[in-house]
Amino acid sequence: MAEATATLPAGASDPPPVRLPIGTGEFVVMIAALMALNALAIDVMLPALDDIAGEMGVSGNDQQLVIYAYILGFGVPQLAYGPLSDRYGRRPVLFAALAGYTITGLLCSLATGFGMLLAMRFAQGVFASGCRVVAVGIVRDVFMGRGMARIMSLVMTIFMVVPILAPSIGQLILFVAPWEWTFGILALAGGLVFLWTYTRLAETRPPARRTPLNLYSIIADYSEVVRTPVTFGYVAASGVIFGALFAFIGTAEQVYTEVFDTGESFVLWFAGVALMLSAANFTNSRLVERFGMRRISHGALIGFCALSFLLVVLLSVFGEQFRIFYPVFTLIFACFGLIGSNFNALAMEPLGRIAGTASAAQGFATTTVSSLIGWAIGTRYDGSVIPVMTGFAVLGLVSLAIVLITERGRLFSAR
Repeated sequence: MAEATATLPAGASDPPPVRLPIGTGEFVVMIAALMALNALAIDVMLPALDDIAGEMGVSGNDQQLVIYAYILGFGVPQLAYGPLSDRYGRRPVLFAALAGYTITGLLCSLATGFGMLLAMRFAQGVFASGCRVVAVGIVRDVFMGRGMARIMSLVMTIFMVVPILAPSIGQLILFVAPWEWTFGILALAGGLVFLWTYTRLAETRPPARRTPLNLYSIIADYSEVVRTPVTFGYVAASGVIFGALFAFIGTAEQVYTEVFDTGESFVLWFAGVALMLSAANFTNSRLVERFGMRRISHGALIGFCALSFLLVVLLSVFGEQFRIFYPVFTLIFACFGLIGSNFNALAMEPLGRIAGTASAAQGFATTTVSSLIGWAIGTRYDGSVIPVMTGFAVLGLVSLAIVLITERGRLFSAR
């Protein structure tokens, strides 16, 4: 067994991190798998959206609803999963969520109409949200601060293999089977992860650390999230900046195939962006304990804003050329890789006592709030990528303003 290396600062009220339940390597891969179920559920059917829309009689931007129905289901229930996992422990909540994810994946493949498909996608998002909340809560049970940022960066490095491969997997499925099988693969993945965690993952929330579950305690815990400036500030900043990520996911297939005419090679270009995200997360895991979460994430956020504005200008002046768009766009997503894990760790650091609740608040911001923002930007797509990239630039500036307020005007602190 490996020990968590992070320790609480003197005088902190949070309990010390618990013992790492399995080897570090297996732990990182397992947490990545839990979180990757969400990415798989979003990305594997991207190549099938046209087929789904054609068979079910929907047109235009309405095909994006297959993505956004899932994301909307994913968001709000996290606010329930957090207190539940703080009260009853991580394992029972996780297993219930994994079972629901597996069953709804199967039901999506059996949907007979667009309404039923959207309902099952929403339900699958509800169960997938529990996997995400518990996964982050488990990491915070064992690590904190820069140690948590390092582990989450390693998790995200592995996690990003799924967005790299998932569209290609979906495309391969379509070569040999109908679109329904892109949902069947979700049921298979959920079942395998259930068996793995059930046999290998010990409880990281022992009874002595559990919190009461009643309306008063839930309100008190979420009030603590709001009253903790660093937590609330970085939760809000994450919610805004991740709106750009969901805007890209919702419009990616249209942008690549309609604006840039990439055809079936769309999945390869999509994978290239995910590969850049993975590389950036790995870089962060190597640097964060030396330079700190604030220095890296603040610099990356400024870079995100600058590159987004630059891309809007270049596309406006020289036209929407893929050779201009793609290199700059991948750099923008490299900035994401240096922002997400660090913002997450900064938000979670002060609230180890209620890690599940803090994880739920963070997840709600980066899914429900972000997806609504992303949907608002995605619906501005009009056959041109410029409105979407303008949305990126605006969201970057808003997120930077929130960070400035949170840090009282001081960026790049070594804390």
